[in-house]
Amino acid sequence: MAKDDVIVFSGTVEDKLPNTMFRVKLENGHEILATVCGKMRKARIWVNIGEKVRVEMTPYDLDKGRITFVERNRPTPDANNQ
Repeated sequence: MAKDDVIVFSGTVEDKLPNTMFRVKLENGHEILATVCGKMRKARIWVNIGEKVRVEMTPYDLDKGRITFVERNRPTPDANNQ
């Protein structure tokens, strides 16, 4: 599969499942099963419930995906100064 064939969606992690699987609710309302990509596994990046994630999916199976990025909810540096 070429890199051009993937579809990228944003979503929120709804539930943690066994074997590093997660139930992700996409911004368009669909729920899919997603797993963590290999680079995130090697780097031991944790994914928690409620975090925003970026999911890659193949057009051949729209029920499963691969989490490629986790958007952390960190405060901005300016918020601490006020």
